[in-house]
Amino acid sequence: MTKIFVFEYLTGGGIDPDHADAGSLADLSALIVEGRLMRDALVNDLRELDGVDVSFASSRFESVDPTLAHCRARQGESMTAFVARAAREHDHAWIIAPECDGLLLQLYDAVGAARWLGCSKESIRVTSSKSATAACLAAHGISTTPAVEPGENDAQQDGRWVVKPDDGAGGLDTFVFDRFADACIEYDARAAAGRKPVLQAWVEGEPLSLSLICRSEGVELVSINRQQISLSEGAAAGQPRIVEFDGVTVNQIELAGDEGARLADLAARVAQALPGLRGFVGIDVVWHPTRGPVVIEVNPRLTVAYAGLSTTLGGDLARTLLAAHGVRLDRCGKAARKAGAGSTQVSGAVEPAEPEQSACGVQP
Repeated sequence: MTKIFVFEYLTGGGIDPDHADAGSLADLSALIVEGRLMRDALVNDLRELDGVDVSFASSRFESVDPTLAHCRARQGESMTAFVARAAREHDHAWIIAPECDGLLLQLYDAVGAARWLGCSKESIRVTSSKSATAACLAAHGISTTPAVEPGENDAQQDGRWVVKPDDGAGGLDTFVFDRFADACIEYDARAAAGRKPVLQAWVEGEPLSLSLICRSEGVELVSINRQQISLSEGAAAGQPRIVEFDGVTVNQIELAGDEGARLADLAARVAQALPGLRGFVGIDVVWHPTRGPVVIEVNPRLTVAYAGLSTTLGGDLARTLLAAHGVRLDRCGKAARKAGAGSTQVSGAVEPAEPEQSACGVQP
């Protein structure tokens, strides 16, 4: 039996809603909903697989079916200590967490490479920074949106500009300005407060996301998704519009069509530029009317699109991702981790198996 621990940061106790200010509570609540969707989809998919014993992290802020194996941090235990302890009790750990403040990197170190199901430490380091990601991809000839400094004389100042956290997740704290000068004021204010902002040109076009399965020998584009992204109504002159993310709809563009082929080629080039990408990876893209697909960011982890894909692919998707990490389940339920992983195509869903209790147990 292969024991897998699933940790999603927000539902696993990473943030205490009681300590959130009123302004951020709505955003936090929305992110917790997304986090629970991802966690529950992954846990359910793993439970469908014979030979897999899965447990997940919970917190005091949610009620969990007592028949489901889950873990909670002990009183006063830090999240990294909790994840490290739980990982040691399992064969593998599957972590879903934002890149902000180096969090995903810290959890990588807590788990250790031997048990980690995810991207390499170096690829996480690069993709945790929007400016570093843009520079890396641009160096490989990939269309992206480079970070600029307010004082750069060669910056094209026409059009809209966006200011956001360099290591942010989703659309949190993302402001769009109609004038470059106003964006620079916001950038300077955040920089003075030590908030590590990034200033980039706003890319007009259709917002998409790509769901990939990355292996050592190549990448498979599983789904092309449409993102529901909008801007708040304009306020007074000089004031920003706020980026609002309202979800994602999977499988919106045919993989076999011209657009699909072009995006599959883009995915392969991104994977070549970041060779440590492994397993499920998301790429946020805007299809510009003249430039074509422009990469906005790379997410080195599960994204909310996984929940949508899970409804049709289920355990087959989870099995394929395990194989991408070199984890193969034999008929006796034992797992062998190999250095490489063969190409396995994702197909239809399988019938769910009976749930198994984990050695992690239920810890109140």
